[in-house]
Amino acid sequence: MGPTDFFEQAARARGFQRIGGLDEAGRGPLAGPVVAAIVILPRHWSPDLLDDSKLLSEQQRQTLYEAITTRAFAWAIGEASEQEIDELNILGATRLAGCRAIAQLPIPPDYLLLDALDLPTVSVPQRPIIKGDQLSLSIAAASILAKVSRDRIMNTYHERFPQYQFHLHKGYPTQEHLRRLHQFGPCPGHRRSFRPVQACLDA
Repeated sequence: MGPTDFFEQAARARGFQRIGGLDEAGRGPLAGPVVAAIVILPRHWSPDLLDDSKLLSEQQRQTLYEAITTRAFAWAIGEASEQEIDELNILGATRLAGCRAIAQLPIPPDYLLLDALDLPTVSVPQRPIIKGDQLSLSIAAASILAKVSRDRIMNTYHERFPQYQFHLHKGYPTQEHLRRLHQFGPCPGHRRSFRPVQACLDA
């Protein structure tokens, strides 16, 4: 069925107007930042194929990225570096990236829909939704912006550290990434606190 505007309509029925969907990309990789995106969509607008970014092809995500960033009422990106992930842990860094995305938004939201996450330091009313990127149009749109933005960052990491092939696996712990991690050891883009990277350092 795909995401709908059910949660957005429920928020509007309570009087909220600027409903921001927020999602992140990059909690699981061994390298690179975690990236969050927030999107306020126009009412009654849903581009074709809009869905959870993980269910779409790279070309579909790119097409939707252009449509969303062109038509959205407002949108913004925030990130937390691998060093901040090591300092704060991945949950703390994900929340930091989300807060940074909200701070970058040109129009402040008055309500947040989040994908199974809460932001305790943000005073805006919020509703975490399990599998929100598959249920809410706004969260699905944010998931696409976060994924495409992070993939582009990892392509720049490939230019800096080509031996790891970051442009292919985007830092996720694939067999090829783990093989290259063991062959070359961690680079500055790796997350030192993640177990496979820590194991290489210990070795």
